[in-house]
Amino acid sequence: MEENISLDEGIKSSQNNPYDIKARDAWSLLKIMAEFVQGYEKMSHIGPCVSIFGSARIPSHEKYYCLAEKIAFLLSKKGFGIITGGGPGIMEAANKGARKGSGTSVGVNIRLPFEAHGNAYIDPDRCLLFDHFFVRKVMFVRYSQGFIVMPGGFGTLDELFEAITLIQTHKVARFPILLVGTDFWSGLFQWIRESLLSMKNVSEEDLKLFHIVDTPQEVLEHIEDFYKENAFKKIF
Repeated sequence: MEENISLDEGIKSSQNNPYDIKARDAWSLLKIMAEFVQGYEKMSHIGPCVSIFGSARIPSHEKYYCLAEKIAFLLSKKGFGIITGGGPGIMEAANKGARKGSGTSVGVNIRLPFEAHGNAYIDPDRCLLFDHFFVRKVMFVRYSQGFIVMPGGFGTLDELFEAITLIQTHKVARFPILLVGTDFWSGLFQWIRESLLSMKNVSEEDLKLFHIVDTPQEVLEHIEDFYKENAFKKIF
């Protein structure tokens, strides 16, 4: 009779045998499936939410930290939960704003060597931890009614362009994507127009899939206007 072993033990055992590729792949697949199951179970009852993205490196005294906190506060007062990547910086600010507004505060964390813990403003029962970025991004898209994108780095850009691509290719239903900070995002938008659009790699219609805004009030207006004409639903 075979001995029962845990998922982590199975993965570790397969990794110790570099020649057992099938076993290693099978255990990895099981772990990926387990992450999806965990995410779906915890996220399936959170209600309408907005995801807020941005740099983990922005300190609490910086203007975009304060903007993210205010945006999350106003959205939570309108009945939206807030989903973030669960880390410091902009993510912490958004979860903090949700907490102040008595809204649902979700942290979809990724296991990284330099970001070991979720921030202190995530609801204890809404703190998830993932090993795989692609599983984590599914949670953002599946359970969000909109994306608010603050200044950030490669990770923020990755999340932004994946969302735009999914909408552009009709893989998901359209939802609001708002980039906060003209001074930060205008250079990227200009490059998209002058390089991508001029070479016809994107269309004019594609440029309408997102909007650049500057104030919490503009964010709220865009979200509310969109959902005056569209019902809340899972994006896919």
